[in-house]
Amino acid sequence: MKRTLYILSLVSCLASQISFAQTTRVLFVFDASNSMKTIYDGKPRIEKAKELFYKFIDSLNHLKNYQFALRIYGNTVKYPPGDCNDSHLEVPFAKNNIQKIKDVIKTIQPTGITPIEHSLTQAANDFPDTKAINTIILITDGIEECGGDPCKAKLALQEKGIILKPCIIGIGLTIEQAKAFDCVGNYFSYEDKEAFSKTLDYVTTQTLNRTTAQVNLLDVSSKPIETNVNMTFYNEKTGDIMYNYVHSMNLKGNPDTIPMDETKQYTIVVNTIPPKQAEHVKLNIGTHNIIPIDAPQGGLIIKRGVGICNNNDKVKCIIREGGKMQTLHVLNFNAYEKFIVGDYDAEIITLPRTYLKDINILQTITKSIDVVDAGQVKITTPDLGDGCILQEVNGELIWVCNLRTNKTVQEFNLQPGNYRVTFRSKTLKQSIYTIERKFTVKSDQQLAVDLYR
Repeated sequence: MKRTLYILSLVSCLASQISFAQTTRVLFVFDASNSMKTIYDGKPRIEKAKELFYKFIDSLNHLKNYQFALRIYGNTVKYPPGDCNDSHLEVPFAKNNIQKIKDVIKTIQPTGITPIEHSLTQAANDFPDTKAINTIILITDGIEECGGDPCKAKLALQEKGIILKPCIIGIGLTIEQAKAFDCVGNYFSYEDKEAFSKTLDYVTTQTLNRTTAQVNLLDVSSKPIETNVNMTFYNEKTGDIMYNYVHSMNLKGNPDTIPMDETKQYTIVVNTIPPKQAEHVKLNIGTHNIIPIDAPQGGLIIKRGVGICNNNDKVKCIIREGGKMQTLHVLNFNAYEKFIVGDYDAEIITLPRTYLKDINILQTITKSIDVVDAGQVKITTPDLGDGCILQEVNGELIWVCNLRTNKTVQEFNLQPGNYRVTFRSKTLKQSIYTIERKFTVKSDQQLAVDLYR
């Protein structure tokens, strides 16, 4: 009865995975080596294995969106000596092939040796592609007899996108023999009732369950409240983009659950400003994984009026991390943006430049900065020529911009302050013919400056 319940539990797990994915492929790797002739509980072990197998596969008959295949090892070359290559795909993946698999299992007789690593490595070629959820179930009564290492086979399978988390159904194995499968998957004993009951809950929650994750974007108090930013998941080994999502909260206010391929190790880039990153992210197979990333954010808005003197659509605000020269972001006037908590500098491309230092962004608080409105000056020259606008600051003249050499009437939006404009006609080749005018710019006011002598 307990074994029947176990089968149903496995079926339930498989059903949850299958309903989640478009296609799930399950490969049964069945041990038909010579040791399966050993009598257990009045019958050869092979008969016990077949009985268990029939219950399992019969219960899968009603599931949708799945395909099954059968690989058998140790059934064609007699032991001794046996053949370490004696492993064959007997029934390839297809729909509605359960009866065919049962018919093959019914006829097999144990004869050969146990090449577990070889069988698992070859199993990678049994799957048509790696786009589906690909799973292996190993049923055995023995350990590797060909000098192979099942752990290496697991790594090889993972490289090909095969999820190796088998139900290792052991019949008649000693404790030491069972330990050989620790690195491969989840082992339980057919005959040990206590071990069976202890592993039942583990198997139903991990074996053949989907692997999921949630990314917790943490605030300064390590609470997962940050959201609505893009996340890119990279295969850490190849650099390939695996997933690209916008972080979300579910209806309960918790970070959203996403399905992930557990065979990969990830680098996750959260596209906050600046981006935050988590490296060497390895998922636990068949469970829900929580990935914490520190990403506390606050808001910033740099405001200026929308009058005719401001020309805001052409003026950009360059944001840099405090004390650094690299441009981090370009912000428009009056546009809200979120930044990671910390200190920033801003260079605003006004005439002249406006510099803001030590902008401190705090958690969930919007930093609002007002920039004074510009004024507009109209400069008229008597001829085409050369010149520039200079700002007077504490007794020093600071260059602002050059006059255009191909126009005699020019308009400039300037920040409030005291200025001078100099000009020399192209037809006059001596510096003493330079014309200079002083003027003062006020916010939201227009001013005309004529450079006639």
